[in-house]
Order: sequence, then structure tokens, then C-alpha cells
Amino acid sequence: MLINNSYKDPELIRRINNEVGPPFTLIERIKLGGIGSPKLYITTSSIEIHNLLILDNSTKTCNIELRPKGILVGFGVRLETYLLIIPFYKLNLHKGKAEEYSIYKDHYFIKFRATRKDKAIHAFVKKVVAYKTDNQPTNIEDL
Repeated sequence: MLINNSYKDPELIRRINNEVGPPFTLIERIKLGGIGSPKLYITTSSIEIHNLLILDNSTKTCNIELRPKGILVGFGVRLETYLLIIPFYKLNLHKGKAEEYSIYKDHYFIKFRATRKDKAIHAFVKKVVAYKTDNQPTNIEDL
């Protein structure tokens, strides 16, 4: 689900928490070694996201926040903030070309650059994959 998260809305916060879980506590964040990605430079995206990104002339960047049941991919357009909410059971993460990662959810996707020297990006992607694998539900009722 792609949403505009620019304004504080309790109903929107409730929907996000239902999809991907509430934010980690401070202790959990420390144990995980951080839950946010470095700045990610977007190379391509699905048409819905692309139509938002072309409204702004600045560099196209995003970041990822790890949540207990998924991830939030956030990006800004002008003065608005958008979130792509991806639960783990719908997350597909691929390493495409030698210097690119792809994140897919249904018909949405974002591809971002990760060169060989971007060690922090590679480490964060490994953390997301490991967390997804370790916390994958074993039964359909667990979803």
C-alpha cells in the first residue's frame, strides 16, 4: 500500500501498525544494531511511484525502516512524505545488476543503486533478509 504520510493521522498509524507491526523499542533497536537504512538512490520504480517522483526536480532518494512484520520504504516529493508499506509475506528482494537492488510488492517496485563500496547498504539488505527469514510465520494463521 502506497500512502501519503505527511500529516499525523491516528487511523493511518493504526493501519501501518496492523500491516508491519509497531516500531521497535529503543532496546530492540540497539540489539538489532539500528533499523534504518542509509540514503538509497532510486534508479527506477513502478509507474505509480515514478509519477510521484517526477513532480520533484531533486535527487530521487529513499530509505527503509525495518519493522517487526515488514518494512517501510519512505521517500519525499516536494514537501510530502510517502510510504510504501510492505509486509514480509509480500516482500521480494532481488539483487539485479551488479550495482542494483530491487524491492517488489505486488505491482509496486523500487530499484536502488548499491555500488561495491557501499558496505552499509549491503549490510542493511543482509539484515533485512536475515530478519525476514528468522521471523517468517510458520502457519497461515500467524499472518
